[in-house]
Amino acid sequence: MRIALSWKGIPHGTVPVHLVRDGGQHHSESYHEMNPQELVPALADDDRVFSQSLAIIEIPEETHPDPPLLPPDFHGRAIVRSMALGIACDIHPLQNSRVLGTSAARSPRRTVRSRNGCVTGSGSASARSRSSPAGMATASHYLYGDDVSMADLCLAPQMYNARRYHLDLKPYPALVAIDAHLMTLPAFASTRPEAQPDAE
Repeated sequence: MRIALSWKGIPHGTVPVHLVRDGGQHHSESYHEMNPQELVPALADDDRVFSQSLAIIEIPEETHPDPPLLPPDFHGRAIVRSMALGIACDIHPLQNSRVLGTSAARSPRRTVRSRNGCVTGSGSASARSRSSPAGMATASHYLYGDDVSMADLCLAPQMYNARRYHLDLKPYPALVAIDAHLMTLPAFASTRPEAQPDAE
C-alpha cells in the first residue's frame, strides 16, 4: 500500500501498528473498532476504512490512474493481477504473523516454514518472469512490461522477507535483478521497513 501511494505521488500519513508489541497492536480495541479484521494494512479515506492490500492498491489506481499500475489491455491486466495474487496469496501468508505465531523469537520450525513458502513461491514467480510472452519482463526490470506494475509492488516486500529468512536467492536471478532495479526507485526505497518511523 505504501509503495502504491508513493508511486502515485499521493500525500498520505502513516500510523504505525506494531504486530508484536503490546500483544499485537492490531488486536487493540481502538484498531478493532476501525478494522474488525484486525489486519494490516488499512487505509482510512474520509470516513471509510479499507483493508486487504490488493483491494487497497486498486483505490489509487482508480482515483489516480497516472502513472498506471495495470496495463491498458485486459489480457495484460489479467496477467498482472494473476502475478500479484500469486505472490500475495501463495507466498505472503507463510510470512504472516497469524501463520508464524506472534512470538518475536524465530523458532527453527517457523524459519523452515517461511523458507519453504519463499522457495515455492519464488520459483513460480521466477518462472513466470522468464516466460516472456509479449510484454512480460522485457528488460528484466519489471515482472511485466516496461514499467512498474501491481505485481512489482507485491514482489518487493516478499524479496525483503526472503532475505530476512536467509533464503538462497541464487536460483532466482531474474527476481533478484528486478528487485535490485525496483530498489533504485524512490517509491520503493523510501517505503522499506527500515525507513519507517517505527523501525527498530
